[in-house]
Amino acid sequence: MKFLPSQLYYFLRHRPSRVQLLSLFRFLLILTGVIALYSIVFHYIMAWEGRSFSWITGFYWTLTVMSTLGFGDITFYSDLGRLFSIIVLLTGIVLLLVLLPFTFIEFFYAPWVKAQSEARAPTRLPEKSHGHVIIASLDAVTRTLIKRLELFHYPYVLLVADLEEALRLHDLGYAVVRGDLDNPETYRRIQVEQAALVATSNNDMMNTNVAFTVREVSESVPIVSTANASASIDILYLAGCNYVFRLGEMMGQALSRRVSGGDTLAHVIGEFESLVIAEAAVRDTPLVGKQLRHSRLREDTGILVLGVWVRGQYENAGPDTLITADTILVLAGTAAQMQRYNELYYHQRNYEKPVVILGGGRVGRATARALLERGLDYRIVDKLPERIRDPEKYVLGDAADLSVLEKAGIWETETVVVTTNDDNTNIYLTIYCRRLRPDIQIISRATLERNVETLHRAGADFVMSYASMGTNEIMRFLDRGDIFMVAEGLGIFKVKTPKALHGKSIAAAAIRQETGCTVIALKHHDDTIINPDPQTLLFSQMEMVLIGAANAEDVFLRRYQPVGDG
Repeated sequence: MKFLPSQLYYFLRHRPSRVQLLSLFRFLLILTGVIALYSIVFHYIMAWEGRSFSWITGFYWTLTVMSTLGFGDITFYSDLGRLFSIIVLLTGIVLLLVLLPFTFIEFFYAPWVKAQSEARAPTRLPEKSHGHVIIASLDAVTRTLIKRLELFHYPYVLLVADLEEALRLHDLGYAVVRGDLDNPETYRRIQVEQAALVATSNNDMMNTNVAFTVREVSESVPIVSTANASASIDILYLAGCNYVFRLGEMMGQALSRRVSGGDTLAHVIGEFESLVIAEAAVRDTPLVGKQLRHSRLREDTGILVLGVWVRGQYENAGPDTLITADTILVLAGTAAQMQRYNELYYHQRNYEKPVVILGGGRVGRATARALLERGLDYRIVDKLPERIRDPEKYVLGDAADLSVLEKAGIWETETVVVTTNDDNTNIYLTIYCRRLRPDIQIISRATLERNVETLHRAGADFVMSYASMGTNEIMRFLDRGDIFMVAEGLGIFKVKTPKALHGKSIAAAAIRQETGCTVIALKHHDDTIINPDPQTLLFSQMEMVLIGAANAEDVFLRRYQPVGDG
């Protein structure tokens, strides 16, 4: 019922609906006139037969005959009366049984249903709307983005051009607005000047059109766009984008960082002002075989070990955490502390055998470039001849063919990176490579978030989600621009200190025990405390920087409902 006013408003203001309603009204007038005429003729014929009835009886007889009910309680005796009854009956069949239902459905019911549908997929937002995110496409990245926006209580609208698609998405629970992406009026109707962000992840040409059209309406709203080709980046900036990122390139760099060969350098993966987050392999360092309490990492470098990666599984670090040769440390500290760590533990490994990369698309090539920067060799397997760039580095053939994998070096390599854009193929190849080589490191890309766990079960040591990575890049331009993904399912975020924690120390708050999140920094006005002491008290004006798995982040936000969110 709450949609009735908007449906009625649309129905009455829409010119075709008004014309159809007028046609229905005209038909009803004609029908009423015919019924009145037949009622009058009924009285004349009855008077000719020597009988008299009331006017109500005349209308009653006319309606029963026209509707074919024909109770038979009032009939004519003369042939003239019976001929008149036949005419009334035939007229009733045409007008009441054929034309009336058709006219009602065509001129009232169908437009009303359409009005109901279009009210579910509106074409505008209220003028008071502000702080909303406008999403100009729906794909794996923006689906994940919408989930994240809902988690942090950000309003959003998904812009869809087609009515049927808009209704389908509305029924799936999306906040949909209908309009053409290349029409400036569309963006005026959805209050783009008061929006927090416009995000578009279509093809490069469409993204350019969206950005240029939005800039015609608003010069200030931030626009974030994806780009497939490097040549498109400058064009998208010229069109008005504030930030353009190539997910394929970013994914390749992220996958290459997971390769355990090369060196034990602490690789920086993110920064919060003076706080630096890094990852470091420990193979062939003095740390291998020690528990964290005996490693003296904090005493020697000042660095906090947030957690460890062991064959793709992230674990919060504790005093009893055992550091093995396969462990990758997740570290937090200042740039100077990271430099001190590298001075103590940097070790260049002799990694002679090439890394095998399955898939020679954008992500595969980006992974290869990033490996070269680390001093690692590679072999790319791809079955498309046009993707073969360097015969020495590329192997042409199907990665499911053992002879092709053998040519690429599957028996000698220490790491396989699976980079195709099809999750089914990635799962297939991961299972195959794990059966061939149970001892190697397998790193895989996932396009959809839901396939991350499946790839882990298939045998992948590390999985990076295309959708999650794109979502985190877009979130950088909201108030939570300092959120980023350390790895798939592991993120760092900042919140104002919840009221429930005011006046408590970090240790007394038991945040890690309650939520699985670790406090890695505190910010008070312009001061930032890196790796705060557990006895540090939490105050209302403080902001907390935390790290945790995706479910831990959800638990924290739902448990404490931080001040200022939403």
